[in-house]
Amino acid sequence: MSASNVVIVASGGANIASLQFALQRLGTASAVSANARKIREASHVILPGVGAAGEAMSRLRQLNLDTLIPSLQQPVLGICLGMQLLFEASEEGEAQCLGIISGRAARLSWDSEHPVPHMGWNTLKFERQSALLDGLRQDDYAYFVHSYALPLGSATIATSEYGPSFSACVQWRNFFGTQFHPERSAKVGARVLQNFLCL
Repeated sequence: MSASNVVIVASGGANIASLQFALQRLGTASAVSANARKIREASHVILPGVGAAGEAMSRLRQLNLDTLIPSLQQPVLGICLGMQLLFEASEEGEAQCLGIISGRAARLSWDSEHPVPHMGWNTLKFERQSALLDGLRQDDYAYFVHSYALPLGSATIATSEYGPSFSACVQWRNFFGTQFHPERSAKVGARVLQNFLCL
């Protein structure tokens, strides 16, 4: 499938403009929309997110997108909080999320060597093959900004470590997620976005 009609879900995330610029650098235009019909008709859907899980889910429910997104059949990419929303729940505000993937986001453990939020560049460790990771190398760096994370599970395709290991990339059927921000991850992020657009 080619990325002929990319829609970024208008979920209130602050990273939407930088994401659109990253897609433009790859020669792909995108629309930002909360319209159910436009999202359903998209060739590729991106669910960005910055902020709190409970507030993000409230916005999705108000827009009636909490039932639409799990039903989508095209490739869907959740970014940062958007990835966490693909799971069942988050410890942050005890939020109930979209329930597409089994698991619950938990707050990262704080210590003197690992302040929270986890902010900056960190390496990726590949757990299994996925088209989303084509062309990437073990220990490539990506840029993270988050306080909550998902433990390793059956959907995990890449991990990172910040104290304990956590899920850095996931795939479940047509749903993909990156805990890091590909739009801020230089060549590695550009390759991840390009791989997604080629799904």
